[in-house]
Amino acid sequence: MIGKLKGVVDSLHEDHVILDVQGVGYVVACSTRTLQKLPRVGEAAALAIETQVREDAIRLFGFLTDAERDWFRILQNVQGVGSKVALAILSILPPAELTSAIALQDKASIARAPGVGPKLAARIVSELKDKAGAFGTVDAGAIALAGDDAPAGSSAASEAISALVNLGYARPQAATAIAASLKALGDSAETAALIRRGLKELAP
Repeated sequence: MIGKLKGVVDSLHEDHVILDVQGVGYVVACSTRTLQKLPRVGEAAALAIETQVREDAIRLFGFLTDAERDWFRILQNVQGVGSKVALAILSILPPAELTSAIALQDKASIARAPGVGPKLAARIVSELKDKAGAFGTVDAGAIALAGDDAPAGSSAASEAISALVNLGYARPQAATAIAASLKALGDSAETAALIRRGLKELAP
């Protein structure tokens, strides 16, 4: 099995790169994001490789980081997710953002990938939520506030999140911003103050 390839970029294509390794050209499928970050033709490149062996073919998938390759493997454990869909998800979400999206149950972000409908996105975040912790730490307060079953009472935090959602932000984004705002301002902060601080957290 091939786990890594180092060579020279021979040519770049829509969904793959041909990597010249000592005169042998390997066809390596990659996410759009990985292809965009590869060096130019003629320059040296190294890719972490996932080898998939089928009855009729051997396919190589390339990644710039081990984390991206690990997510590629894990995503395919979900029913309905094959290599094409996994690459589509990694094309729109780098590993760190995918980790956050799954930890925060952000179905909308994952559903942006071609071939991923709302039901499949929901299955992905549900089945993989326990895997996200292995790829980084997501604020526990944000997770609590972002969940569909989060307390929706009249608390300042809930009201502030609702306000940000009404302004067009996704609930996980809003929850992360308000969780950070609560840390900065304290649990007694009022709704208006949390909204102002939350908007600053969300500013690019």
